[in-house]
Amino acid sequence: MNHSDFAMENSNKLLRVLVVTLIFSVMNGTMFNVALPEIAQEFHLMPSQVSWIMTGYMTVYAIGSVVFGKLADQYRLKDLLTYGLLIFAVGSIAGMLATEYWMIILGRILQASGASVLPATAMIIPIRYFAPEQRGRALGTSAVGLALGNAVGPVVAGLMASFGSWRMLFLISLLPLFTLPFFRKYLDDEKGAPGSIDFLGGGLLASTVALFLLSITESSGLLFAGGIVLLAMFILRIRTAEHPFIQPALFRNRSFSVGLFIAFLSTALSFSVMFMTPQFLSAINQLSAGNIGFVLFPAAIASALLGRQGGLLADERGNFFVVSLAAFLMLVSFSLLSTFVGISPITIAVILILSNVGQTFMQIALSNTLSRTLVKEQTGVGMGLFSMLNFISGAVAMSLIGKALDNQTATMKINPLANPAASVYSNIFLLLAILIMGVWMLYRLQFHASKTLVHTDEPSK
Repeated sequence: MNHSDFAMENSNKLLRVLVVTLIFSVMNGTMFNVALPEIAQEFHLMPSQVSWIMTGYMTVYAIGSVVFGKLADQYRLKDLLTYGLLIFAVGSIAGMLATEYWMIILGRILQASGASVLPATAMIIPIRYFAPEQRGRALGTSAVGLALGNAVGPVVAGLMASFGSWRMLFLISLLPLFTLPFFRKYLDDEKGAPGSIDFLGGGLLASTVALFLLSITESSGLLFAGGIVLLAMFILRIRTAEHPFIQPALFRNRSFSVGLFIAFLSTALSFSVMFMTPQFLSAINQLSAGNIGFVLFPAAIASALLGRQGGLLADERGNFFVVSLAAFLMLVSFSLLSTFVGISPITIAVILILSNVGQTFMQIALSNTLSRTLVKEQTGVGMGLFSMLNFISGAVAMSLIGKALDNQTATMKINPLANPAASVYSNIFLLLAILIMGVWMLYRLQFHASKTLVHTDEPSK
């Protein structure tokens, strides 16, 4: 076997290890959503309080993914993965042994601090270890891990919570630790070009988001005011720092800024459905965590199977066509959920397929659109910001939905066809239906009607 064959064999082995790790990483992000109703019941928590199991994780994960991406330019990837996966394991143990709710949150934050090394790893390995003509295959293989994690996560979570305890979810989260020896074996000692990291800017951004989320949970104007102050400090920091955490020049690109706002809203809708579905399946349908997982499974597997088709449609018919199709699917799903929430779980499972596939198509089209608004030198930074804001958007959405669900009975029923016992859920789904129409209209105005992209957009189809 010559050197190039040996290098290719090692690259393929490394890619397989990455896929396994990504499966468990994504599962860790989705599993706990299914178990939230049980955790809330055990610790006597309101929906807005238990939502911190997800929002705390996502906020830290969002900021950490950017930090690790920059650290990868200065340190060996195998060392960063070692520290990251060890911190992740410590968080898993802390959560598994938790006797108080704050200990669960601490465990989740530690998990996120370690797991946030994986987004950078998933981007670096295909670029560093595969030739340009093979990177598409490598990135596609990584996407399989993400899709499988999304698909099996709810089912595994449901089974663990039903036959064991939600604490078993933290035990499953320890499994990525077994991939560490293989990463250290197959990764080389290469480093990127060293640069500076704006830890102060990152800390200010994380603190800003945390205060805004706390202000929602606690209904506190004082905390919201504190968030405004920290936001002002963060803006000042990125405008004056030599190497800011976020490049302010990106926001002078109007198409990119509007696209980010559209993506923020779209992602918020997706996470709203993801957070709310286990809540109403537990409260209205009286389903166990195991059965909730099975209700969510068909939608997740459909998204995994049809995701590639969404990419092909974007190439063949254009991004606007895919955005329009996605918005239509989500509109139909939200409207049906608003009308039929509380009926047969099998029907709900079918309706969720429309929503999940629509969300997947929307993400593909928006990623493609945003990448075309950036010059080559800004693509990495800009798409990194897009990824980070996706997680922050999800955290904000789940905090708002959690607060809305604290009062399980709505004062009025907007949808006259809805189940009266599920009015609060029906009203929220109707609001999501209105918002997705707003998302489509805004996209049409910016990227289809005005044609103001910085770079060549897809054909107008």
